[in-house]
Amino acid sequence: MVRRDKLEIISRILDICTGGANKTKIVYKANLNFKSVSLYLDMLIKNSLIYVNETNPGIIYKTTEKGGLGTKFAYAPFRGQ
Repeated sequence: MVRRDKLEIISRILDICTGGANKTKIVYKANLNFKSVSLYLDMLIKNSLIYVNETNPGIIYKTTEKGGLGTKFAYAPFRGQ
């Protein structure tokens, strides 16, 4: 089993949140548990890479413009660019 590094996990979360996602969607698409996702989301919010949009049915996390740039450069090695 191959372990992922933090940069890969962060990039994946930023990518998932590009169109907006709730915590459950992030957990399943990033293949993490709720505790881990909460820690990553707190860090990403603190660094202005994700913002929280509190809607009527729940909380939606969206990637900021700054976070979108991070995804572009972070994924380059995985895309072979």
